[in-house]
Amino acid sequence: MAPKQPGFMDYIGAAFNARPMGMFVAPNWVGLGAFGILGLANPGFWVLGAGLELGYLLTLATNRRFQRAIAARPQAASRDEWQQKIAGVLGRLNPEDRRTYQSLAARCRSILDLQRHSASEAPLGLDAQADSLGRLSWTFLRLLLARRTIHNVIGEASSDTSLGDRIAALERQQADQNAPDELRRSIGGQLDILKQRVQQRQDADRKLAFIDAELGRIQQQVELIREQAALSTDPELLSRRIDEITATLGTTGQWIRDQQQVYGAMEDLLTEPPPLGADAGIRESQ
Repeated sequence: MAPKQPGFMDYIGAAFNARPMGMFVAPNWVGLGAFGILGLANPGFWVLGAGLELGYLLTLATNRRFQRAIAARPQAASRDEWQQKIAGVLGRLNPEDRRTYQSLAARCRSILDLQRHSASEAPLGLDAQADSLGRLSWTFLRLLLARRTIHNVIGEASSDTSLGDRIAALERQQADQNAPDELRRSIGGQLDILKQRVQQRQDADRKLAFIDAELGRIQQQVELIREQAALSTDPELLSRRIDEITATLGTTGQWIRDQQQVYGAMEDLLTEPPPLGADAGIRESQ
């Protein structure tokens, strides 16, 4: 969700406390303090100070450059928050997966750069494209984390061959008619557990195959969009194409949320997507 745009009173409050880079105290406070002290000797300074203060606040609060700087603060805070969140997710991936994500995020950013550089003015709709591409790259990162989580779970388990050998050995023991009933019942319980583990590993293999297919699909979609951005002169057409692609991610997002119920420890997969470029400060990390 986009940050709320500040209103006039927000600009007034920011102007009241504004201080240039390197100053520990806002100049406005110094001026108010000075006129306050002078007014003790001559109350006329209070009237003069009030007029100057009003003029100062109105002049600064209505300055377009100042307004842009204040309006950018929530976005900057949001980007900082997302940098930390993305860095946390990347820290749970192996180096190869981190490079894979960083490469895709860079390709997404290049789609916007191509359009900015090919026109004398920034085309309309780039903000909407950035949101959609952010959703695309975030889904890609969530899939990478889901794959890593599944690998971590099944990687600690025995291999299918090992489980199969244990099942075969236990079935031979269970078939021994001379074995005590208590032992055969215990072996039967072990067999049920091992067969469930085999089934779960097969399910995990199917999920990993789906993740790999989705990762490849997103990579190819980004390359297609990038080629269209280089060749097309219609940013609206490109925006519609990006929207069509991101609309197909709904089922993938729901699938990822379902995996959290199965594997847990994947809360990072459930949040809304970040703005594109939120990872700019960490794309060279690791």
